[in-house]
Amino acid sequence: MLVMRRTTSWKEKLAAGVTREVRATFSRGGIKWQFKRSDRERWDYDGVPTAADWDALEDIMRRRAGRGRGVERVESVRRLRGKAGR
Repeated sequence: MLVMRRTTSWKEKLAAGVTREVRATFSRGGIKWQFKRSDRERWDYDGVPTAADWDALEDIMRRRAGRGRGVERVESVRRLRGKAGR
């Protein structure tokens, strides 16, 4: 069985013109988070998502599900968030 990864990303503005890009990649029943600030050179692969990150991901998945795609992704995000204690 082929397991496809699906990445969802978004940007948010922080103080003083700095932006923060967040990537959430779904694979094999989990989510891999990545974070990148515009004032830093490297991606952060070890950071812990905030409650706002989980909210944003769930909102994006809910909007996509409203267009007939990925209803199971919304449930997956909720389940994984519960496991993470967020």
